Amino acid sequence: MTTITRTTAPPKADSLRRTALVAGILYLITFVASIPALPLYSDLVDDPRYILGSGSNAAVLLGGLLEVIAALTAIGTAVVLFPVVKRQSEWLALGFVTSRVIEGAYIVVGVIALLSVVTLRDNPIAGTDPAALITAQHSLVAIHDWTFLLGPGVMPGINALLLGTLLYRSGLVPRIIPTIGLVGAPFFLISAVALIFGAYDQLSLWSGIATAPIFVWELSLGLWLTFKGFKSSPIAQGPNA
Repeated sequence: MTTITRTTAPPKADSLRRTALVAGILYLITFVASIPALPLYSDLVDDPRYILGSGSNAAVLLGGLLEVIAALTAIGTAVVLFPVVKRQSEWLALGFVTSRVIEGAYIVVGVIALLSVVTLRDNPIAGTDPAALITAQHSLVAIHDWTFLLGPGVMPGINALLLGTLLYRSGLVPRIIPTIGLVGAPFFLISAVALIFGAYDQLSLWSGIATAPIFVWELSLGLWLTFKGFKSSPIAQGPNA
């Protein structure tokens, strides 16, 4: 009686290179889309009577579009990397995907809040008290502020711990890159807790210092994956390597 043993064929190098390239490009798009969003919101956020004014809402709408793109590409990075990094640890890889989805959901909720201000501004209900509209704007901006704090203000630290651990153990990229994320993540999360309890402002010097390592980690990872791809690693040869 002949026994047939099935083995899992190792992935082709070009397939892994495409995976790294797509993940790297998505990381870079996330950066490009997310950085200008807050300045585009400045007129709405800084002017408590914005909802009573008139004129173009183009900047706010563009900011919303960019944040939605950033949310989708952030989730995309986890989805694209999952088939590779799950060979190192499936539960850590699933945690990374979940964390990215939660971050994206927070971002989208914040965008909806600000775009609701635009809707009320363009289509005010006849006879509505201006003070009520100002209160509505204040409430919706507060929702955006909290979603920004709990999404991009917290989740990147968790992402760095999960993905940084996977990449450090697997050796898929130079270990200095995930090391930056793993070292910076605790400071980022401590800063996030301090922000939640009002220790300092979200755009303060301390917040910037805590954010810098995470910024460098994600940017360097995006650049490496885009231009270099994965390094030779046992898990890159397949789940049975």
